[in-house]
Amino acid sequence: MEETAGLTRMALDQNERISEVFAREQSRLRGFLRRRVPDPRDAEDILQSVFCELVEMNRLLMPIDHVTGWLFRVARNRVVDLFRKKQPGLFGDVADVDGERLRLEDLLPSPAAGPDAVYARNALLEELETAVNELPVEQRRVFVAHELEGRSFKEIAAETGVSVNTLLSRKRYAVRHLRQSLQSTYDALTNA
Repeated sequence: MEETAGLTRMALDQNERISEVFAREQSRLRGFLRRRVPDPRDAEDILQSVFCELVEMNRLLMPIDHVTGWLFRVARNRVVDLFRKKQPGLFGDVADVDGERLRLEDLLPSPAAGPDAVYARNALLEELETAVNELPVEQRRVFVAHELEGRSFKEIAAETGVSVNTLLSRKRYAVRHLRQSLQSTYDALTNA
């Protein structure tokens, strides 16, 4: 009987903690999502999904050290997933900056920012696709496999028989070409 009462109390404590987190973070997280997701229904779906995952993690007794950071990271990942589903032409990770991986989605204008941002976003995506298609085949394969498909250089090397250093060099040349190709488009859009 005491064991059952203890489990019930533990479940009630978990529910209370989750309710407190929900009350504290709901509006900030909703604002974060609405700035990134043009459809408010999609933003609400992601919000609900993030909190459902929080409940699941608590039920599995998986401790989360920094709940707020965890919530925003999960939300950001769900936004990226949403854009991947809706726009299969989006590209994945881009070059490292200060040791952090940036995603293309972080660099593009938000479609929720209005018609000018949508125009700029579409123009940049078209130019990026053209620039990727201009790459030599070896560079394009490495860039696509690593940046878009998320495969490691070790995986690519094992599959192709090409050394990791050669793959790194090919990707470096690809990134250099893409930066040069996209700079004038970026400048034109940001100075307009």
